[in-house]
Amino acid sequence: MTEGFGPVTPPDAQARAAAQERQARLTKPAGSLGRLESLGNWVAACQGLCPPKQFERARVVVFAGDHGVAQHGVSAYPSEVTAQMVANFLGGGAAVNALAVVAGTSVRVVDIAVDADTDPTVSRYKVRRSSGSIDRTDALSAEEAAAALAAGRAIADEEIDAGADLLIAGDMGIGNTTPATVLVATLTNTEPVAAVGRGTGIDDAGWMRKVAAIRDGMRRARPVTKDPVELLRVAGGADIAAMTGFLAQAAARRTPVILDGLVTTAAALVAEDLAAGASAWWLAGHRSTEPAHTLALRNLRLEPVLELDMRLGEGSGALTALPVLRAAVAALADMSTFDEAGVSTSTPEPSPAVELKK
Repeated sequence: MTEGFGPVTPPDAQARAAAQERQARLTKPAGSLGRLESLGNWVAACQGLCPPKQFERARVVVFAGDHGVAQHGVSAYPSEVTAQMVANFLGGGAAVNALAVVAGTSVRVVDIAVDADTDPTVSRYKVRRSSGSIDRTDALSAEEAAAALAAGRAIADEEIDAGADLLIAGDMGIGNTTPATVLVATLTNTEPVAAVGRGTGIDDAGWMRKVAAIRDGMRRARPVTKDPVELLRVAGGADIAAMTGFLAQAAARRTPVILDGLVTTAAALVAEDLAAGASAWWLAGHRSTEPAHTLALRNLRLEPVLELDMRLGEGSGALTALPVLRAAVAALADMSTFDEAGVSTSTPEPSPAVELKK
């Protein structure tokens, strides 16, 4: 079931070296733009071009899906909110829509497993209505897991073939932080209580129910930890599996991705197992307040651009980080070098002291 995903070609080392050399010639003290410099170098490596080009068609894809575990008190919101939010995305009224305007991107929504009928424009790749409750049953059948992975790959191909030069995967699904935490805690060998956050804002009783559900989900997941597709089938969900395929295929197609929060990064953790080296094509947009998100980022060796205590999902943290990445590209591509600007590169050596005759 994993055929087609092999080791991923890394970003261009020569372009990265050229970017580092250019940074040293720009009209600024070396290293004075801090992490903007390494971000610009990363974009140059991903594009195989120095100086890099500004992103012209950044694209957000929000993967929507319900999870049966939401019926057991692990979320502060009812499952019907997922379908309602899909309609809100289509109407342009969600946070992802507002932030996309600022970041200069467009938004696409795909219904992978919403437990309702949605607009035909978003349900082309629908795998099923709601994934199974992972604390007591498998999330998907083998056929559904394969279909969800294939959907994610196809969506990535569609966006890249249409000209996308940067991708963001967003998530929408009541209860989706529960399977995401199961995946992260299982793959990082972490106890549930150390990985579980408050999600949409659950109270103490809800948190205890969530810990119990994640504990039970992990018990079912452990026998398949080494098989990423089986892990998605047993303990993930159709939306998370589709995101996994999307992220792996973006890397295979040499297209950079900004990761969002816990759910997207859980999918990334599995995608790295599916397509070794894919993480070199990903940037962590932010660190959410969910403990499992930090665990996943640490495992992937990704340092977040922002830490703003966000925990919404939808791609919101990644979108908030995108203007920073645009600034990094602008600094590397548009600044003058010392030679071009006629600016001296260093302080002249002082003249030798002249000994005065007495």
